[in-house]
Amino acid sequence: MDALDSPLFTVPKLNSLAKSDIAIEVNDLALYFGQRKVLHEISMRIPKNKVTAIIGPSGCGKSTLIGCFNRLNDLHQDCRIEGQVIIGERNIFHHKQNVPELRTKVGMVFQRPNPFPVSVYENVVYGLRIKGISDRRLLDNVVENALIKAALWDEVKDNLFDSALLLSTGQQQRLVIARALALEPEILILDEPTSALDPISTLLIEELINDLRSQFTVIIVTHNLQQAARVSDYTAFLHQGELIEYSDTDTIFTLPAQQQTEAYITGRYG
Repeated sequence: MDALDSPLFTVPKLNSLAKSDIAIEVNDLALYFGQRKVLHEISMRIPKNKVTAIIGPSGCGKSTLIGCFNRLNDLHQDCRIEGQVIIGERNIFHHKQNVPELRTKVGMVFQRPNPFPVSVYENVVYGLRIKGISDRRLLDNVVENALIKAALWDEVKDNLFDSALLLSTGQQQRLVIARALALEPEILILDEPTSALDPISTLLIEELINDLRSQFTVIIVTHNLQQAARVSDYTAFLHQGELIEYSDTDTIFTLPAQQQTEAYITGRYG
């Protein structure tokens, strides 16, 4: 691949970012499950306090890539990783990396809401209780602040001690986001967060993403190209484990540099 075809060539603003403005730097990242190579030498810089969308057809490696950012792939015994993912100026694959601490810093929300079968309140403070925090006034403040940030406070403030399972699916997803925010992550990863939601709940989540970008670095994996165009500042297109193109979202959707990208966003395959 020559320089003009490099995905990074299309993002000069990202290439020139100061280290202090980079949330995640990925260098020649390759990942194997057994003998099968799933990710192929991916390099990208994800900026702080922006929304970055990762798009591509099913099975292209999107979820595998974000699973590297908080070492979720460690759960696969046959996983082998080469290259670097740098967060906070440190390669997170270093043998001295504190993985639970990393997963606090890099929050993850999955495709389907997974509230615990306890109260709304206990869902939000779950991670804090695991860390041994029991001060009631502190926990109360965290619950209120996290639910406000997740745009859920007004809907549940009078029912904090009711079961979270009584909430609608859209409310449950925002509760799960609040649970992640309660740990004050620097990076919030959303893996297909609206695919199981109705249009109104989807709109609420998209509005929430727009609000969160001022406080957090947000990464969203989505099959919904219109959603990526609406909510993100930058978009990365993956295909068969390769980063085909990575640029600002307007460029990706109006003037992509790669024919593969154009074919995907215009619906010719995917």
